[in-house]
Amino acid sequence: MSITPSPTVVIVPGLRDHVPDHWQTILADKLGDARTVPPLESGRLSRDTQVAALEGALSDIGGPVVLIAHSAGVLTTVHWAQRHHRPILGALLAAPPDFDTPLPEGYPTLEALRENGWTQTPRTPLPFPSIVAASTNDPLATFESVTDLARAWGSRLVDVGPVGHLNPAAGYGEWPRAEEFVRELGRVPPDKTVWRMTAPPSGSLLPPRGREPSVRPRPWRRS
Repeated sequence: MSITPSPTVVIVPGLRDHVPDHWQTILADKLGDARTVPPLESGRLSRDTQVAALEGALSDIGGPVVLIAHSAGVLTTVHWAQRHHRPILGALLAAPPDFDTPLPEGYPTLEALRENGWTQTPRTPLPFPSIVAASTNDPLATFESVTDLARAWGSRLVDVGPVGHLNPAAGYGEWPRAEEFVRELGRVPPDKTVWRMTAPPSGSLLPPRGREPSVRPRPWRRS
């Protein structure tokens, strides 16, 4: 009798350095055997370099994988899925930014994003199950724009309430909901149909949930 291996969790950060109090870092520490795409020493703003870094992190993993992406890491994941065909068990896509509209001061300009390949975000269905965790007050994207992306990607949209950009500046920090999503996405069906490269129907993964409790924001800083 064969035993299906437990999935490897791969953390896909945004365009940031290592941040000890970021929920992705805390989650990786809790899981113990999770892998994290490391911060880039150079070319951090390059979409192609970020996609290559994700592919490098996945290249030596033989079994099922769950991706946990945040911010620009979500867009890295979406661009990666257009180029590579490795089966993915599922992906959490938390707080995707809108790189097709100007961002707040302190973030890359629209021109810089365009020059580095980030504009014209892909809007084709993803070839694996996915959950988009959308904030209702994200300074980097409106709830409506994230809803449109989730619909285009064939993702399950989850309204996590007014959590800002879901980063330490907004109070996250630990985010217990992430562990719930990991458990949901990491369930391997007995017939392993997850390895079929087809997009799932929207809304197929999680039952409706309430909004995240409001967290008092801390002073803004980039994530």
